[in-house]
Amino acid sequence: MTILMIGSGGREHALIRKLKESPRVSRVLCAPGNGGIACDAQCFPHIAATDIPAIVALAKSEQVDLVFVAPDDPLALGLVNALQAEGIRAFGPTKAAARIEASKVFSKELMQKYNIPTAQYAVFEDAAAALDYVRQQGAYPTVIKADGLALGKGVVIAQNEAEAADALQAMLVEGKFGASGRRVVVEECLTGPEVSVLAFTDGVTLAPMVSSMDHKRALDGDRGLNTGGMGTIAPNGHYTAQIAAQCLETIFLPTIRALQSEGCPFSGCLYFGLMLTPQGPKVIEYNARFGDPETQVVLPLLETPLIDIVDAVINGTLADIDIRWKDAHAACVVLASGGYPEAYEKGKVIAGLDASGQRADAEIIHAGTALVDGQFVTAGGRVLGVVATGESLSDALDAAYAAAAQVTFDGVHYRRDIGSR
Repeated sequence: MTILMIGSGGREHALIRKLKESPRVSRVLCAPGNGGIACDAQCFPHIAATDIPAIVALAKSEQVDLVFVAPDDPLALGLVNALQAEGIRAFGPTKAAARIEASKVFSKELMQKYNIPTAQYAVFEDAAAALDYVRQQGAYPTVIKADGLALGKGVVIAQNEAEAADALQAMLVEGKFGASGRRVVVEECLTGPEVSVLAFTDGVTLAPMVSSMDHKRALDGDRGLNTGGMGTIAPNGHYTAQIAAQCLETIFLPTIRALQSEGCPFSGCLYFGLMLTPQGPKVIEYNARFGDPETQVVLPLLETPLIDIVDAVINGTLADIDIRWKDAHAACVVLASGGYPEAYEKGKVIAGLDASGQRADAEIIHAGTALVDGQFVTAGGRVLGVVATGESLSDALDAAYAAAAQVTFDGVHYRRDIGSR
C-alpha cells in the first residue's frame, strides 16, 4: 500500500520508519518532509502541511491508500474532513474532535463538565479582569495559556504578579499569538512528576501506549527556556501499573466518552499530558496527535505492526487487535542548534552520519535537516534525535549518548542529563 505522511519533523520521520517495517507498506510519500525523511520517503517539499487543497490533490494524483495527518495545525484546519469528503482514508481526528488540542478553553470546559481531574481555572478575554483574578488567587507560580495553537509557545508559568501581567499584556493586548491568544486560560500550577501517555483510539476503544517522560527545558537540571523537547525516555518510571489503572478509569476512558457525548468522537492518537499530583493524576493538556519527541521512544518498543493498528483505528475495529510491547527501555537525545529555542543559524554541515542519514549504533531521527549537495545540514532548532533501546534504562541511555557524541555540527547543543530523574 501507499501512504502519504503529512509533516516535516522528527515525529513524522519516526512514524515513517516504523510504518516501513511492515511488508504491507510498499511506498511512502511525505509532504513537505525534510532532508532525512527524503531517505525514507518521496518528499514533496513545495506542499505545506496546511495546504489542504494541495494535499487532497496529491493524495488523488498519487492514488494513495492512506493519509497520515501527524501535525496539529492541519488537524485543526480540518484536513481529515477534507480527505474523508473525497473518499480518502485518513488517520487523525476530525476538526471538531481536534478542538481538544486546538482550544484550551474547549478542553478545560470538557473536563469540568465530565468531572475529569485537572487544574482549577478561569477563562478571560480582558487583561485587566484576568490580572484581578490572578491577584485574588494570590498563588504563584500561576499558569497562563493562550486558547489556541501557538507552536508550543503559548504557555507562560508566571512566578509573580509582574510576570503574569507581562504575559496577559502580550497575549490579550498586544496580540502576540494572534487569534490563538484572544482568550486565555489562567489556571493553578500543578506539582508532581509529569508523564506523557499516547493512546490509540477509534472513538470507542482506547489502547494506551507505553508511558514516556519528556524534558522540556533547554539546559541540564531542568534549567533554561522551554523548548519543544530536548529528549525523552520510555517507559516513565513514575507511572506504575496502579497509576495506569487509575488514569484509565478516571481520565482516559472518560475523555473518549465525553467526546462521544459531545458529538465529536475522536479517532487517531490522543496524547495525555499528566501530572501525578499529591491528590492523584490530573490532566495538564491534551494533544490531538502523536507527541514530539515522545513518539521517538514509544514506537521502538512497539512489536505489533503500526500499519495494522492504524487500519484498525480507521476501520473502528481497535477492540479486535492485540497490541504488544517489548519489555525494554528506550531513550532519545535531541541534538539542537546553538541558541535554540531562541535565534540560531542554519546550514551547518552535519558529520557522523552515513549516506542515508543513519548510524549503525543508534537510530537517527531527522527533525530539522536539509540535504544540500549530498550533505546533511541543519535546517531547524531541533536537528536530530538519537534513539537507542536496551534491557535497562541505563543501557538505552549509554547507547544513545555514545552515538550522540559521534554526531557533530557547528554549535551543536544537547542535554547531558536525559533520564536522570
